[in-house]
Amino acid sequence: MSRTCAFFTFALATLCVTSSLTAESMKRVTVSASGDTDFHTLQEAVDHAPSTGEIILLAPGRYREKIHITTPNIRLIGVGKRPQDVVLSWNDSARRAGGTGKSGSVSVDADGFAAENLTIENTWEMENERTEEGAQAVALLLNSDRAVLDNVRLLGAQDTLYANSRTCHENLPKDGSVPPPGQTACSASREYFRNCYIEGHVDYIFGDAKAVFDHCEMHSRHHDTVMLTAQSRHFPEEDSGYFFLHSRITGEDVGDKVVLGRPWRDYSTVLFYDTDVQQKLSADGWSEWAGRLKTSSYHEYKSHGPGVNGGHRIVNYPPLSAAEEEQLTPTGLLGGKDHWNPMEEANRLRERR
Repeated sequence: MSRTCAFFTFALATLCVTSSLTAESMKRVTVSASGDTDFHTLQEAVDHAPSTGEIILLAPGRYREKIHITTPNIRLIGVGKRPQDVVLSWNDSARRAGGTGKSGSVSVDADGFAAENLTIENTWEMENERTEEGAQAVALLLNSDRAVLDNVRLLGAQDTLYANSRTCHENLPKDGSVPPPGQTACSASREYFRNCYIEGHVDYIFGDAKAVFDHCEMHSRHHDTVMLTAQSRHFPEEDSGYFFLHSRITGEDVGDKVVLGRPWRDYSTVLFYDTDVQQKLSADGWSEWAGRLKTSSYHEYKSHGPGVNGGHRIVNYPPLSAAEEEQLTPTGLLGGKDHWNPMEEANRLRERR
């Protein structure tokens, strides 16, 4: 795989970015709501991006706009000192937008997406009275293979992060019927989250990507029942799942029932490894959804911290073997046939600091 690095200087910072799709240096543009920059809105910068992608450097500020990205290899870099300094914000809900998949503040439908040192939020529930129907409000909808988010904050309530896959269901029958065995095999979109902060309550990380959450913090907002995940692997042959490595679970202990996840689809797959559990979990650990626990794959290993709650778990799983434990790395889980190294990609994003 060929790699090209392009060096740019902006706000006294240097950035090195890798492109596996072009032999030319990626285009660099700057965005600020005010000031002497290439664009004054992020969507305008995205709309003018070449088909090979570009680096978009965002000056500190709040960008109140709904963003849709369909160009591959778009990289969003916040140039503030903290991710809180650059905020991408909108406030749609499923009811108002016409569906959960249309509610995202930022929606990405292209491979090679990356974001670093910024915040993406959906403020619907903070600005409106919650309703039982149509309250889903996505901050980030991510349909992107080889996606990297490093030092990013994702803020919302129900359905904050839609970590989904572009690759697994494009050819499935439109009438909803089950295709014959063998026609459901697919490699899901690979998504890497490092040092991210994700906040929400009901199913606040959901979808069918193959995603690794590495040293991330999941922060639960108040709700009677909090479900961190609702992974949606549809078929046994589908290579998707959520893998939480060396991460933290936090949130105020106010009597809420907090579980690691529930199965949105029949073969929901989630693993937590070496988790620092600060918020008290329900002793069951997981919850049922339409009888799907019997076919789901839920694992939890080496959890520690005051919130572990050593009661029974509602699911059973075998001990972790030494060989399996060795594979619990971002590269081991996401490398794929093209030997992608997500940590290397994330490191390049950080070289601008």
